[in-house]
Amino acid sequence: YSFVYSQRECISIHIGQAGVQMGNACWELYCLEHGIHPDGQMPSDTTVGYGDDSFNAFFSETGSGKHVPRAVLVDLEPTVVGKCPKR
Repeated sequence: YSFVYSQRECISIHIGQAGVQMGNACWELYCLEHGIHPDGQMPSDTTVGYGDDSFNAFFSETGSGKHVPRAVLVDLEPTVVGKCPKR
């Protein structure tokens, strides 16, 4: 049998004040669900999502081991985007 493995990646786009605020809330929840700290680090001893790499669909891992959301947040008013956590 031939087994094909396909990795799925999801990119979210949040536009405007409401979109950015909703997107920020969603990404906070995604981090909480997958055990990713606000600074992008995922402890190796975490039991949340252990053995499950489904978080890779929503996060990209940098060379330094940080997990960065696959997201674009756009608003003409910089104060809303400025309130989002930096990763």
